[in-house]
Amino acid sequence: MSVLVLAKPAFAQHEDGVRLVKAFQTNRTFYSQFNVAKEIVGLNDPSILRELEPYLKDDDRLVRGNAAFIFASLGDDRGFQIICEILKDHSSRRPGQGVGMACNSPEGCVRQEIRQDRYYAAHLLGDLRQPRAVPILIPLLKDPDVQHIVPWSLAQIGDHDAVAPLIETLNDLNPDMRWLAIDALTILKAKEALPMIQALLTDDARIHFDGLGLVSTKANEAIEKLSSEKASK
Repeated sequence: MSVLVLAKPAFAQHEDGVRLVKAFQTNRTFYSQFNVAKEIVGLNDPSILRELEPYLKDDDRLVRGNAAFIFASLGDDRGFQIICEILKDHSSRRPGQGVGMACNSPEGCVRQEIRQDRYYAAHLLGDLRQPRAVPILIPLLKDPDVQHIVPWSLAQIGDHDAVAPLIETLNDLNPDMRWLAIDALTILKAKEALPMIQALLTDDARIHFDGLGLVSTKANEAIEKLSSEKASK
């Protein structure tokens, strides 16, 4: 009498794969779950995706985004499309999702929750470092919900198409955005931005994060780095 032996999924042959998939499934804290997601990507094993497919439809956008990050990183285009969909999603959350936050009204809470989820999706596009995200991110430089993370994401992607929009952002009325654009242009080694950055050496507006520094201080640091990069070529 023959005995039917069911084959294990391919990823189950890898002890780390089994452990990490279980960790992803049981950890609903999005930032910890994202660290697990990065470890899963590091295995470079697309056979894992089958076990994670249900999370592409999770009603928690943060969890859905983490799953989508894995799929996109391992070459499954569904992941990239889902992250882009989260960026466009302005629906309210189910109670208990995400990270708690102080707000003045139920309407204010909903607004902040939507903003957090969209911000996280823009962050994930930077984590993916795929150039096709650049034309999606560029218009968001003017979106108040997510604009603060966009320069970072563009810098992480490293595509030169982001340089011109970031140079334009040096004229933004918000000093935070000017500071963030300088930082991104420095990471991108955009030497062509030097004349515009030099114009900010007298910009003594203070930013609202990172020690409340001055835009002019950031401009001076960027000029030194970019000038050194120019001299080394």
